[in-house]
Amino acid sequence: MDAMRQIAGIALTLALLATTLWWLRRRGTVHFRGGRGSRVMEVIESRGLGPGHTLHLVRVADRVMALATHSAGCTLLEARPWTELQKSMPPEVGT
Repeated sequence: MDAMRQIAGIALTLALLATTLWWLRRRGTVHFRGGRGSRVMEVIESRGLGPGHTLHLVRVADRVMALATHSAGCTLLEARPWTELQKSMPPEVGT
């Protein structure tokens, strides 16, 4: 009986940890990027605009693109050199 309570306690603790991690990742608070080396493509930021509509800022090599995803697909809004975006970013935004 005690073994079952211990197993249930461990299972509950792991479930709470997994739920917390899932919630933090959905909010964008936690990112796992370590150990993969340099990346060619990177999602810089994503913002939900409404149900089924999202705005993404994506860096591919030396270009940055603003993409809108929606129920009908994906639309390229703007594409610029990465260095141009870095110059216009405030100093407190470090990337």
